[in-house]
Amino acid sequence: MVPFGSYAQRTVTVAGHVYCEDKSHAPRNVQVDLRGADPAQVASVTTIDDGEFRFDGLKQGVYTLSVNEPGYEPVGVKLDLSGGSQRDVAICLKRSAKTQDAPKSNTISTHELAMPAKARDLMESGKKKLYEDKNSTGGLGDFQQAILLAPSYYEAHYQLAMAYLSLGNGGEAEKSFRKSIEVSGDKYGEADVRLGTILLDQGNSSEGEKSVRRGIQLNPNFWLGHYELGRALLNQKRIREAQDSAEHARSLAPGTAIVYRLLANIHLQEKDYPGLLQDINEYLRLDPDSPAGLRASELRDQIQQKMARDNPTPAAKP
Repeated sequence: MVPFGSYAQRTVTVAGHVYCEDKSHAPRNVQVDLRGADPAQVASVTTIDDGEFRFDGLKQGVYTLSVNEPGYEPVGVKLDLSGGSQRDVAICLKRSAKTQDAPKSNTISTHELAMPAKARDLMESGKKKLYEDKNSTGGLGDFQQAILLAPSYYEAHYQLAMAYLSLGNGGEAEKSFRKSIEVSGDKYGEADVRLGTILLDQGNSSEGEKSVRRGIQLNPNFWLGHYELGRALLNQKRIREAQDSAEHARSLAPGTAIVYRLLANIHLQEKDYPGLLQDINEYLRLDPDSPAGLRASELRDQIQQKMARDNPTPAAKP
């Protein structure tokens, strides 16, 4: 049995944005790779929501972030996380020499380019307040001003909904997610997924699943869509499908603790106790100290005791 103390080390987070050198937002779904001193410490995520990326549950130490995006020069950023998390990492993509004189591809939508600079500035300010400063009210005000300047700025409606969620106002959040979907012409998958999450939490499983599936169709690399679909399928006892969705979410976001909690619930339904133990160990590696982590530790002890009872070690022959 692995001592619980080995999981008690406080973990750290790396988060930030990828952007282009001309200050426009990077294309969505840019892959960001993370490597530690140990060659086995490798993880990858894809950017969401205006170039955002995040790695959770990391051990303290030295890491390297790298991006190798077609058409841009490779980028590497060395980070020393020995002293704690870094949540404001900026990765600037510069067009490679081979593509400098070539016509620019339509990686940044006409819609994005059409947004007033002041509205984009308010978006950046609002996201900093909401996600870094934990000032949800301040972020809310910035998003509202951005929408006044640019009513068709569907990302601003989305971030407004996220601010309402942070403030515990689910009703206004639902309205803003729906507005984001409406003004985007239903082409913003993240908003569909978030709306589906709210509907699932309300017990509206049919419409919630429909919205989540639409979000996955629009953005198949948004890990939350696969997680929420797995959660919905598990509630319907569609275990095999739920596991497929949860494993897809894990492949997209291996450093996200709640994905392992979903997998643990699936393996518990299947009575797959070795798989369940593996899920709990991964969860505790990422989230050891929270109330949920303490409950997971207790559950692990119970599962280990059950497995020992069901499979007793044969007594040694004299």
